[in-house]
Amino acid sequence: MRNKFYQDKVAIVTGASSGIGAAIAIELVSRGAKVVLGARREEKLREVADTIKNNDGEVSYCVVDVTDELQCKKLIETTIERYGKLDILVCNAGISMRANFENVKMEVLHRLMNVNFWGAVYCTKYALPHLIKSKGNLIGISSVAGVHGLPGRTGYSASKYALTGFLDTIRIENLKKGLHVMIAIPGFTSSNIRYTALIDDGSEQGYTPRNEGKMMSAERAAKLITNGIQRKKRYLYMDFEGKAVALIKRFSTALLDRIFYKTMAKEENSPLK
Repeated sequence: MRNKFYQDKVAIVTGASSGIGAAIAIELVSRGAKVVLGARREEKLREVADTIKNNDGEVSYCVVDVTDELQCKKLIETTIERYGKLDILVCNAGISMRANFENVKMEVLHRLMNVNFWGAVYCTKYALPHLIKSKGNLIGISSVAGVHGLPGRTGYSASKYALTGFLDTIRIENLKKGLHVMIAIPGFTSSNIRYTALIDDGSEQGYTPRNEGKMMSAERAAKLITNGIQRKKRYLYMDFEGKAVALIKRFSTALLDRIFYKTMAKEENSPLK
């Protein structure tokens, strides 16, 4: 459903070939925005773009590996060349992991930081002048793992903590320039992120250890995020789980440690066992 806020706004969504990223792109277009999709897999990008075009939406895509600074620069430049402006950047590209720190190869942690943190930094660097000009919106998709350390996900938690610190600072530096910065904090959301999560040797996990049917859908997450952008939220806790984590952390980090350990230890083939 189109609305006045999003009408003719230009948005970039990274990690837009599947999951939350694809759902955000589809939701933004449904509300009237023009969207540029960014991800590594051209075939999947084309599928998402075709879905949007079949519903008369304005969309284009750019194959980009967010770990490559020059490719991120090209993504922004391509958007400006085509549409002449940029109103919204959603830094969604991300990967996860599952392994205890004592067993994980260091290249796994580097990979997590390169995608989840540096990918957002690179895109923001080249998008920022355009977002300031449009008094636009910079969005980072974080996680409850960026609020409190998640056992078995050291690289993931570290990258999400780093993302939060980076975006908080960008907000403060541009406090008087009209830039809106939002950190979205979903809980466990149904997507392929657990299937592609890296294990200790850097290979993909290939399955999900959790019940995906009990998680928030990517489409529901996308609606909450697009609503949060319009309402100029700074921190968007998207479910009871995230809100509870934030509340408990204010009073007892020790209790939260125990809750997180117990929860993650229950997973199938948990590295905590």
